[in-house]
Amino acid sequence: MLFLTSPPAATTSFIALVKNLSGLATATSTKQVTDFFFDPNSSNSFLSSFLVLTGTRFLRGNERLDSRISRLLLTKTSYIRAMILDKETAYKTAELLLQIKAIQLNPETPFTWASGIQSPIYCDNRLALSYPAVRNFLRQEFVRKIEERYGKPEVIAGVATGAIGIGILVAEAMGLPFIYIRPEAKGHGRKNQIEGKIDKGQNVVVIEDLISTGKSSLKAIDALEDAEVNIKGMAAIFTYNFETATSQFQERDLDVFTLSDYKHLVAYAKTTDKFSAEQLELLDQWSENPQAWGNH
Repeated sequence: MLFLTSPPAATTSFIALVKNLSGLATATSTKQVTDFFFDPNSSNSFLSSFLVLTGTRFLRGNERLDSRISRLLLTKTSYIRAMILDKETAYKTAELLLQIKAIQLNPETPFTWASGIQSPIYCDNRLALSYPAVRNFLRQEFVRKIEERYGKPEVIAGVATGAIGIGILVAEAMGLPFIYIRPEAKGHGRKNQIEGKIDKGQNVVVIEDLISTGKSSLKAIDALEDAEVNIKGMAAIFTYNFETATSQFQERDLDVFTLSDYKHLVAYAKTTDKFSAEQLELLDQWSENPQAWGNH
């Protein structure tokens, strides 16, 4: 169960607010409820602003909330589990990644991923390493948010291969050791999956460049757990907001934040004149059902 850890008055007011919002009791689907509260494109998404302004965080504990509210909060981890900590950073990151074409949007001629999914977005955040101003921005945001959220860890770990570069930059800026985690153990030599030195019990923060299904991220977490280290959390540049990833992170009780995500990317795209209304509609549709989107 979850409960609020900000001042009691804020907790009481927040619970009362949620309970009395019109439409909550008669909502016909989880998506209707969560979009109303959390959609960054919605004028009604004041709950996220409330959390940011009050510094409210959600943690596991013994105090019970109303079960309906609890189910609501558990369904949307992009804010509750702090996938996005800062809207300004989310929009700025999206803007920069679009500018350097690390993220490309092409809703009318979609990309085909290795999984077979038809997608209007292609993301290769490694391109940021070739742009000093962009990589410095990402590094600074990671350092600031890691220190605010986790304190100073003992080790920074990058998920191979995409997060090795940015992970090294973060570790260097923080004056910390760096390791990286392969998808699988090597088939030769010492057969390492973790490259670099880390000791049992050390505090580590994991850096990812991109979260899609969460599979590669969790492989790295598995390797670190086998090494018996203390995983403080994971920080990523971007996520597609796939429910399969957020639900798996919840199940593993893994704290994750990202600098930006698909919803904030699309919200930013709507402020530019680069996309037509029809293209923006296609982008919205993809986020609702990525697997079926190619049949539109």
